[in-house]
Amino acid sequence: MFHSLGRYILLLRLSFRKPEKFSVYWDEIMREMVSIGIGSLGIIAIISVFIGAVAAIQVAFQLLSPYISKSVVGSISRDSTILEFSPTISALVLAGRVGSSIASQIGTMRVTEQIDALEIMGVNAPGYLIAPKIIAGLTMIPLLTITSVILGLSGGYIACAASRDIATSDYILGLQNGFNPVIVTVCAVKSIAFGFIITSVCSYFGFYTSGGSLEVGQSATKGVVFSCIWILFADLVISSLLL
Repeated sequence: MFHSLGRYILLLRLSFRKPEKFSVYWDEIMREMVSIGIGSLGIIAIISVFIGAVAAIQVAFQLLSPYISKSVVGSISRDSTILEFSPTISALVLAGRVGSSIASQIGTMRVTEQIDALEIMGVNAPGYLIAPKIIAGLTMIPLLTITSVILGLSGGYIACAASRDIATSDYILGLQNGFNPVIVTVCAVKSIAFGFIITSVCSYFGFYTSGGSLEVGQSATKGVVFSCIWILFADLVISSLLL
């Protein structure tokens, strides 16, 4: 455990050394932003709309009563979407989509000796391969989380309009009532932490792949599994500290 942690920290240290040529790194960062952000937008949009709709329907089913204001459906859906559904579920999905791609890409370069060729040419391989991915993850995953929140709340509105058990005016009123800005702070901290975990952990497993194509698949699997575990652990820690 301590051996792996040490290698992970040293790899991050190498990744953020001063770049030899910033323009090359900038091109890589832009490419990774497109891959992580634009490439994941479709799946995040679909998941967010359906999760927001299901959350609103289930809250209405459990709390609908003559003694409870119908606007509470909007309030609970808003808080649960911003605090948990959008950042955490989106991160778990991105760990499978983005994390496996990162681990398999770097792992393939390792087993085909492309990383060794970069090091022979004097290129800082961790900085060239890993740092752009981490920077792109820290930038695009929070933006995807914001998109997920908006679409999730829109999905709840669509569910209320379709079911007619809750008036859309009551749902919108619930979204506005009792808003606490701290939930936005928690959501932002979670999305940044999850973006770092997904990109750095999967890059670590990909970079230290050894063997052949079979080991590349195993590294991708390990990267996704460990990313999901650390995402859930970070979710617990951040929620305990900030709420």
